[in-house]
Amino acid sequence: MRVCFYTLGCKVNLNETGALEQMFRSNGFTIVQEGEPADVFVVNSCTVTNFGDQKSRKWLRRAKRENPGAVTVLTGCYPQAFPEEAAAIAEADVVTGSGNRHAVLTDVQKVLNGDAERVVDIRPHEKGERFEELPMNKFADHTRAFVKVEDGCNRRCAYCVIPRARGPVRSRDEQSILQELRRLADAGYKEVVLTAISLPSYGTDTGTSLVELIEKAAAVPGIERLRLGSLDPDMLHDEDIRRMAAVKKLCPQFHLSLQSGCDKTLRAMRRPYTTAVFADIAAKLRAAFGAENVSFTTDVIVGFPGETEEDFKASMDFVLSQQFLKVHVFPYSRREGTPAYDFADQLPEYEKEARSRRMTEAVEAMRAEQAAAMQGRSAEVLLETPLSATLFTGYTKQYLPVLVNAAGHASGDIVRVALGEWDGKRCRAALI
Repeated sequence: MRVCFYTLGCKVNLNETGALEQMFRSNGFTIVQEGEPADVFVVNSCTVTNFGDQKSRKWLRRAKRENPGAVTVLTGCYPQAFPEEAAAIAEADVVTGSGNRHAVLTDVQKVLNGDAERVVDIRPHEKGERFEELPMNKFADHTRAFVKVEDGCNRRCAYCVIPRARGPVRSRDEQSILQELRRLADAGYKEVVLTAISLPSYGTDTGTSLVELIEKAAAVPGIERLRLGSLDPDMLHDEDIRRMAAVKKLCPQFHLSLQSGCDKTLRAMRRPYTTAVFADIAAKLRAAFGAENVSFTTDVIVGFPGETEEDFKASMDFVLSQQFLKVHVFPYSRREGTPAYDFADQLPEYEKEARSRRMTEAVEAMRAEQAAAMQGRSAEVLLETPLSATLFTGYTKQYLPVLVNAAGHASGDIVRVALGEWDGKRCRAALI
């Protein structure tokens, strides 16, 4: 039996798809790539935006059209957040949510064995539920490993459907994480990314903390680089920053979730910080890790209900003032069931798209400036995708994409390079 996976969304989804692949493989399935014939097609969905839902439906329709005898599966955040809508998608033979990933294989086997024509198995999140263990040993086609340490979010931002899709904060057992890290190190992984739905919330339900986990993870032999997923700036405290700066294996690249650079819009979004708080946290991280050594990435939403042209310009000005290495720009997506869905002064789609283009153009110019400022520096690069026998793409600790000719090396190696010119996509580099 052959199974094909299609993953949308965040690194948590990427981790969960990897775990599902491992589960199917251990039960006799062969994993095939998109475009190849298969007996089972699984889309691991993202529902942050309407566009994500559309992509899931489109992929399922195509899979069913091109492989009419195959079992098609819709799983993940989309069915969990919108169970009735997802259950009505006729092209999906199996529909499951994000609450019980182990059920995916069982439900697929029911359809394959003829025990059921169709299975809808979406289990609601419940108060007091535990973190679902989905251990990983290897990530196909990846040279860095993604380790999920937490699920769920207790915040209620006005635009966000994720608490509905993911449920409350649930932290993974520390020993389970460390055991997985040791297995990954034994498998040859040198860089590990700690991922979560609300990473700074790790341990708030179990009496530990993210910084304690970072310190213990860094002590695992064989792990040379630790990288963190998205962080809410208001949840980073002075002591956390001090302790993180002492962890030499921690990559000094921080994805600080901004969403808007306008205080009025942040209040409307129900984000629990101001631009001043954000700037203060960024300044403290620069001081702790070294201004030339640290880098920042972020997410920004444009076209939120009530955002005026002046608000947008204020957001743009603040974003540019923070000198991000990378900014992910999203036009606001109206999600049913969120407070912002009913807000007055909804902007037309064309205006949201226009602002997205303007913001994207500005932040890409800033990205080029940041990359140019690094020219001439030395850096350590994790070699990832080989473009030829000797040419590789990779990333520095600061998450600067690099292109380097590294004859005699292989994907997964960490090499020292001299950074050169930015070509619009990557920094050209040479081995030292």
